[in-house]
Amino acid sequence: MKTIGKLAKELDINIETIRFYEKKGLISQPLKPENGYRLYSTAVADKLRFIAKAKALGFTLNEISSLISMENNCVQVESLGLQKLDIIRNKISDLQRLERVISEMTNSCKANQDHSCCPIIDSLK
Repeated sequence: MKTIGKLAKELDINIETIRFYEKKGLISQPLKPENGYRLYSTAVADKLRFIAKAKALGFTLNEISSLISMENNCVQVESLGLQKLDIIRNKISDLQRLERVISEMTNSCKANQDHSCCPIIDSLK
């Protein structure tokens, strides 16, 4: 059992982040004793680690909430994972398209002999 400050320090997150997750319902806030500090269990610490790992994989807080609620339903988790994978693949495709366009634009700058105008600026007008 740890205070919010010790838990935040151990997990390298802000106290405000823990409070935000409590407000969002991702973790439960322990009861405050009459004289003392709230103490957070190892279960809460484990859930905070889970949230951090899921965020690092690009899951939103809403998706993480869904994952937590689906903990014992691998079929639903797989479906959410496949949806996320589809979003990631679409983003990769969009980024590759942008890379090609910007590469072509910068190549047109290299080939430009007229320094009074810029092909990139002209194409954006």
